[in-house]
Amino acid sequence: MTRYKTYRIKRQAVLSEEEGSMMNSAIILLSTIIQLIHCASYPDVKSLLSNISEFTLSEDGKLNFTQLVTKYGHTAEQYEVVTEDGYLVKLFHIPGIRSSVLLTHGLGTDADPYVIRGNGSLGIALADEGYDVWLLNNRGTKFSRRHTELDPDKDKKFWDYSLHEMGYYDLAATIDFVLYQTGEEKILAIGHSQGASQFFALTSLRPEYNEKVKLFLALAPGAFFFNMPPLFQIVASAGPLLLELGKTLGIEELCKDRGALLFLIKTICTKGIISYEVCVRAAIFPFLGYNPAGFELSFLRTLFGHAPSGFSRKCLEHYDQLYLRKKFAQFDYGFRGNLGKYGSRNPPDYALSKITADVAIMSGKLDTLSLIENGKILKSKLPNVVHFEEIEKTTHIDFVLSREASKYLFPSIFRLLQKYD
Repeated sequence: MTRYKTYRIKRQAVLSEEEGSMMNSAIILLSTIIQLIHCASYPDVKSLLSNISEFTLSEDGKLNFTQLVTKYGHTAEQYEVVTEDGYLVKLFHIPGIRSSVLLTHGLGTDADPYVIRGNGSLGIALADEGYDVWLLNNRGTKFSRRHTELDPDKDKKFWDYSLHEMGYYDLAATIDFVLYQTGEEKILAIGHSQGASQFFALTSLRPEYNEKVKLFLALAPGAFFFNMPPLFQIVASAGPLLLELGKTLGIEELCKDRGALLFLIKTICTKGIISYEVCVRAAIFPFLGYNPAGFELSFLRTLFGHAPSGFSRKCLEHYDQLYLRKKFAQFDYGFRGNLGKYGSRNPPDYALSKITADVAIMSGKLDTLSLIENGKILKSKLPNVVHFEEIEKTTHIDFVLSREASKYLFPSIFRLLQKYD
């Protein structure tokens, strides 16, 4: 609790009395929801919602990754990659004749969003252009809940990871696997949000991986969080208390596949216009950016057949720390924990100056999470940014989910890839 008190002082310095009142109300509401969901089992929640028909999905919402890829004209392969610390992460492959492109996903998702728009999805569009497409599913997602020794349903240690481990281990093992399978010396890579964070963590700590990537495209990268909107500040400032509550309740896995919370989300969010108002306008747009043109009502019944996907409580805690400390740094274990792990009072910053790979940064003009200004700060700290672009009519999730991505985003991506192909 010592760390929380330190953050509380910082929060009071930036929030008005009205915002503080809103934050306290949010804490009470979210705390109650956490406790109710934690205490409820899947059958309990299903019984509670028995008067509401179960979630209704579209055809694409019911198809799995392989079936979607097949439907849109390609074949898909699956592999399991074993990391140095014993996690088994699933890797999807859509074979092609051009250079290999590795896609990494954001927090709370997996590889699915890269294909659920069909031919308007980045993964399928890359395959249509002949690229050899590989898609990582980080540890903890519905595809990667396996370990050589740990049981995710019994061992809390399984969930002791954040973006750091997903970069240092998951991404490293995946890059090595793709290079081995293809015989290539370097690959192209694209990371959205957390996928960009883990790439920067990896290449700053293990410089040899810079030599294995021709070009990295960072889409809405999550590294710095300065000058965030008031609503984000309120929720993030309440984060330490809420996350500590989750830890006290023994909640280490969030959005467990086939869990009570996920069933509740899918049920609430696939009911038509009311679902759109609750799940999109009230829960997604305020935090990630407002663009109803890219996120239509009918898409809910596809999206919530595939998302969200599981992740650890520690992932959220790490991002909360990045906001509160205003540094792109390793996980903060508190004064004593840091001394034991790092030999210093504070966690070390990721040395972005050591990232020698060519990097392209794309920020959305409507993104309220990965702000353009913060993308520019990231650009100033990386030595080899070969391209920086502000993408029109694009929110944080539009990079992977918008029906307009092929119009505003894909042309820039393909122009860049072609230069390095």
